[in-house]
Order: sequence, then structure tokens, then C-alpha cells
Amino acid sequence: MKFLDQAKIFVKSGDGGAGCVSFRHEKYIEFGGPNGGDGGKGGSIYFEAVANLNTLIDFRYTQHFKAKKGQNGMGSDKNGSKAPDIVIKVPVGTEILAEDGETVLADMLRPGQIFLAAKGGDGGRGNTNFKSSTNQAPRYAEPGWPGEEKWLWLKLKIIADVGLIGMPNAGKSTFLTAVTKARPKIADYPFTTLHPNLGVAWVDGYEMVLADIPGLIEGAHEGIGLGDRFLKHIERCEVFLHLIDITSPNVLKAYKDIRKELELYNSQLSQKPEVVALNKCDALSEDDVKQKVTEMEKAIGKKVFAISAVAKKGVFDCLLELNKYIKRERKNINENENSNDMSEATSKDEQHKKTWSPL
Repeated sequence: MKFLDQAKIFVKSGDGGAGCVSFRHEKYIEFGGPNGGDGGKGGSIYFEAVANLNTLIDFRYTQHFKAKKGQNGMGSDKNGSKAPDIVIKVPVGTEILAEDGETVLADMLRPGQIFLAAKGGDGGRGNTNFKSSTNQAPRYAEPGWPGEEKWLWLKLKIIADVGLIGMPNAGKSTFLTAVTKARPKIADYPFTTLHPNLGVAWVDGYEMVLADIPGLIEGAHEGIGLGDRFLKHIERCEVFLHLIDITSPNVLKAYKDIRKELELYNSQLSQKPEVVALNKCDALSEDDVKQKVTEMEKAIGKKVFAISAVAKKGVFDCLLELNKYIKRERKNINENENSNDMSEATSKDEQHKKTWSPL
């Protein structure tokens, strides 16, 4: 399924049905009086967040949603029926914005959440409602009230516990493949990842959702590269895993460049917890790896992990560290999900076999 994270749509709720002008016509009753029924209410437009969707691709082919008009009132005091509502299903994490693209009308964060986007017009009253002592034969009924119509923006922000950030080719997709059953495209060139990918891992009895977004480069907050189009997908993450290619000429500069882009895009992102890991450590000698890790820790003032996502070396230590920053209910682990092959793991990683498994 293609990934689409924003769409512009038009919604129009149904007009209300018109009230009826009618009089009783019965044998031997000369002045039967009014008996016009009320019009039915027009259909409304609702949005519902559902858990089994992860893209807005359906809105590429259907952009107009129009509810039907309510039925007109009828004689014999028969009211018109209400028109059916339209329920538009969107992925959890979808923001519904006004036509200006900035005013947030609703943030669909929970499965089953409902939002009324356009209320159907009320039906008009029939002439029965206007009968009085001074006007016993009213020949007037109300027209139905018009429905609402508007353009809306839908913008999907992925909901994940961990956001994988870093330069292109830092090994984010490889890491996601190593710890989950997600299978994103992996290749040895920048911007292999063109849209966010999600994966789920179990860590120490907890479910952890990881989001891999396309690599960031200098100027990403202004849209350079794949830019701010995908930075929004890490806004909801509780913690970042910052992956850096240890073979880069200047690992510290690569780290600072990403931190700068986060700050420029949204200062709140730079304040989120972060776990830093130097990836591809199998490409260097142990002494070189130790030296780069030591220099990096001294420069940024926090612990730095040395990992190899390809060899699955050190990746489970990262997951355990990330797990400390995520707040949620403990869940039972399915034994079948815990049978991942760890034959390539190092002896240190073997200790975590019972605490990690991809879903």
C-alpha cells in the first residue's frame, strides 16, 4: 500500500428537508385543519479514528464527501426521515485542520474517537406548528436549514514510542529490520527510505513501536532533501534513537547537524529524551571504535552505544535503554513471538534473549 500522509478534502453535510403544507381532507369534515409534517434532518459528516489504517491513500481518489438531504415532511402529520450520516475512517494520529492548513480542529489520537466535522441541517417545521387561535389554517411551512460545507486538510502524524533519526545511510532501516519484523527497503545510497516505516518489538515484557523516517540533512527544517514533510512524524515519539555512521569523517558534526535541524524545526523536539548510538562498528577495529565512543561521550556529555545493526551487535542494549523512557502498561509476551533466531548475536547480547523479540 502506498504511503500518503496528507490530503485535502471537501465535506458537505445534507440540507434539512422542507416542512409540508397540508390540510386534512376527510369526508364530512369541512375544515379539517393543518396536518403538514416536519422535514427530516440532513446527514452529518463524522470522522472516526481506526487502528488498522496507516495511510491516507484512499483520499487521493476520493476527495468529495456529500451527505444526503433530509426527506421532506408529508401530509397526515408524517415527518420526513433523517438522512444517513457519513462516517469517514482515518488512521489513528490524523490531525484534521481547517482550510488554512494551520487551525487544528481535531487530533484523532485514540481508536474509536469520533469527531463531528459538519452537522446536518435541521428539517423545516410543517404548517401544523404554526396553527394558532388567530390563524387556524396556516399556509406556511419552513424550508429545511442548509448543511455545512468546508474544505479540510488531513495530516497524518505517526504514533510511535521511538523515533529513529540520523543522516541518510546511518543504518536506521537496517536497525529497524534487526529488531522488528518490518522489512523496509535497504540499499547503500542516501534516501533509500522515502516514507516512514513502523516496526514493533517486545522488550522486557513491553511492546515498543519504532518509526524509521527518511534521513535528515542540513536544511531539512526548510524542506531540503525530504525535509519537514517527515519531521512531523517524530513529534509524537517519546524518545529518539539517534544513529550515526561511525565511519563518517566527522561523527560529532553529523550529530550536531541533526540536533540543529530538530531545534530549528520545533524546539520541543530537541528537548525529548535521546539515546545516541554509533552504528556500523563492525567496519572498524575495536580500538578505533573505543576511541570514537570516548571522544563522542566527552563531547556531548552522555552515554554513547557502539552497535552494528547488520550483525545485531549491541542493538538489544539500545532497546533496553530506550525502554526506560517509555511509559505504558506491561503486556504479556506471546511465546511464539519470542522465538526469534539469535544465532548471530554476541555473547553479551545472548543474555537478553528472553527480554527481546520482534513482533
